[in-house]
Amino acid sequence: MLWQNNGGKMKAILLNHMGDDDTVVDAARVSFKKGHKEFTEAQNHKLIKYLADHGHYSPFGHCFASFHVKAPIFVARQLLKHEYLRCNEVSRRYVDDTPEFYVPEVWRERAKDKKQGSSGEHKLFNRGKGTGYVDTYIDACGQMIDQYDWMIKLGVAPEQARMVLPQSMYTEWYWSGSLDAFANMCKLRCKPDTQEETRLIANQISEQMLEKFPVSWSELTKWK
Repeated sequence: MLWQNNGGKMKAILLNHMGDDDTVVDAARVSFKKGHKEFTEAQNHKLIKYLADHGHYSPFGHCFASFHVKAPIFVARQLLKHEYLRCNEVSRRYVDDTPEFYVPEVWRERAKDKKQGSSGEHKLFNRGKGTGYVDTYIDACGQMIDQYDWMIKLGVAPEQARMVLPQSMYTEWYWSGSLDAFANMCKLRCKPDTQEETRLIANQISEQMLEKFPVSWSELTKWK
């Protein structure tokens, strides 16, 4: 099946989390056998700011979160490079249902001033322009689906039949880690010069983490 909505099927859903801003404070103050209840809210917020500003990240490591993420393979491969985040992904060795493919709503031009990245809308390769370029891509994806389904019906092992599937195929994974590990990922991937598709997932994660850890997340992800 082809999905033709830019990011419409890309989702990062918070499954659960452990801890809050007070957890960070308690972990930091345990050295003095004290906790957040013995200080004012302003003092605790000041401590969180100090920890983040001076690179004392271990107290943030006592807070965790888990997400269920759905995105194209090329997005997953970029995001899953980040260290200290645990991942378990859907395996095409075991799953052989019809794949879903990502079709961008807007195609971008290659950046002319650097080796990677993009530089705005591609004037020819966009739907609605009557050029047929996008139709060629969609047809190619359809052919890959047909080839995959045909191989599966013939009894080819899914672990080999998957070789015909491209990077635009959607995958899903569970992604878990500490507060500081997710903050490090989002601080890098939410930058305006990062790839739009990876930024979409990072922004979704960032918004949900901000709700659960408002002070800590703001301090860990701010630009210095």
